[in-house]
Amino acid sequence: MRNAHIQTLYPPLFRKLDSSFYQRERITTNDHDFLDLDWSGTGSPNLAIISHGLEGSSRRPYVVGMARALNQNGWDVLAWNFRSCSGEINRQLCFYHSGSTDDLERVIQHATDKNIYSRIALIGFSLGGNVTLVYLGKKGLQLASEIVKSVVFSVPCDLRASSLELARPGNMIYMKRFLALLHKKIQAKMRLFPGQINDHGYRLIKNFHDYDARYTAPLHGFKNAEDYWATCSSRQYISSIKIPTLIVNALNDPFLAGGCYPWEETSRSTTVTLETPKSGGHTGFVDFNKNHLYWSEKRAVEFLNGKI
Repeated sequence: MRNAHIQTLYPPLFRKLDSSFYQRERITTNDHDFLDLDWSGTGSPNLAIISHGLEGSSRRPYVVGMARALNQNGWDVLAWNFRSCSGEINRQLCFYHSGSTDDLERVIQHATDKNIYSRIALIGFSLGGNVTLVYLGKKGLQLASEIVKSVVFSVPCDLRASSLELARPGNMIYMKRFLALLHKKIQAKMRLFPGQINDHGYRLIKNFHDYDARYTAPLHGFKNAEDYWATCSSRQYISSIKIPTLIVNALNDPFLAGGCYPWEETSRSTTVTLETPKSGGHTGFVDFNKNHLYWSEKRAVEFLNGKI
């Protein structure tokens, strides 16, 4: 299982996990949109908030597996869905992106308002990991006192480097899948907002530069794709993160390259640690054992429960 693509593709294709233990809650945002949250409670005073990856959801195996592992080790879980990712298209013209921290802030505020959690940890995968790091860096010392640790996996800390890596011919299988999923979202938006968005010539879009230039940037207030990537790459925020944070990026991750491995930034930080296992693929970290826990789940539990 050391092959990058096998590690990446095995879990979504073959790992079957039951997510019926979730309890769904819908909350509204400041701009009158909605977010769907999936809770998994055990009565613990500790809460882990999990953010999924691009075009993922709270029901992806890497999220469900993490939620189950955390429940078994003393943590309640709130796995939230980015706008349009819970099975229902969102109300506003905008979607979500790699630097959209407002919705994460809304989720955290909702959790802290309950006044039942003394310790909160943030967990993120891929795009959700980038959003988590950007959020922590922007908040700095203004972070809610309940948030004590964070661990993120397979993070494209340098969005430009990651986008260019995914545009390589060897990663065409992933690029085509993402563009197909995103196309369905665009078509749904066309029905909700006729005349404000269209998919004319969508087949000419071949990579994230094309997609981000046409959709992500203008829909979310960026000048162009390069401006979006530069503004929202999490590596620049690492120096401002004030809580113990673990970044785990496998060296064979087919989505990552160059600045996605922020050695220099983490070497200067007293709070952020970078781990780069030789294998793991992208959000894979497959492991076979009697407890049915993947390596990423065991590592997160160790880090959050004190074994840094």
